[in-house]
Amino acid sequence: MRRKEFSMDENEQEIKSFLQEMTFGFLGTVGSDGNCRVTPLNFVYGKGYFYMHGSLAGEKMKHLKSNSNVSFTVAKEYAIIPSYFTHPQLACPASAYFKSVMVRGHVEIVDDLQEKADALSMFMEKLQPEGGYDPINPEDPLYAGQLKAVALIRIVPAKISAKFKFGQNLKADKFEKVVGGLKERSEMLDNETVEHMYKYCPFHSGR
Repeated sequence: MRRKEFSMDENEQEIKSFLQEMTFGFLGTVGSDGNCRVTPLNFVYGKGYFYMHGSLAGEKMKHLKSNSNVSFTVAKEYAIIPSYFTHPQLACPASAYFKSVMVRGHVEIVDDLQEKADALSMFMEKLQPEGGYDPINPEDPLYAGQLKAVALIRIVPAKISAKFKFGQNLKADKFEKVVGGLKERSEMLDNETVEHMYKYCPFHSGR
């Protein structure tokens, strides 16, 4: 059962911010033979679409031509929560805190060169924000052939849902034990996880 306290479905800005931060996700497709495939891909989200690019050939494109319905998932794990943070014996409290966005929709292949240029410009702005390249323009001979050769697909979302899990289901005493454990461990994204715990669990006031 989906835990309502973890849902971020109504918070569009939080979802957009997370999607802007992340650089890749997992595309789920089904071929004509019924076999499934999950492909990790770089992506950008803009104008209401999820854009991905790649080769015009290959198994992924065969799947999409056979069945345009897809799923797409973006996720980031922030911290593993050991069971002993809140209980000295039970394994059950062990958990993980994360953000995830799940998309269901259908794929359209983009042929318009200007839309390709716009989408690939978004990729460059996201993945190479320092610049160092000429603007992507379909009328520029430097890019004209490249734009025709690259495959660009867009996911038209039918549903976007998000789950951000940061201890929203914990009672106050266990919440503070997890916070204390993360602060003491202070590894990787532990301190950022604590910030998210207070952000997404405003009913826990105590810093």
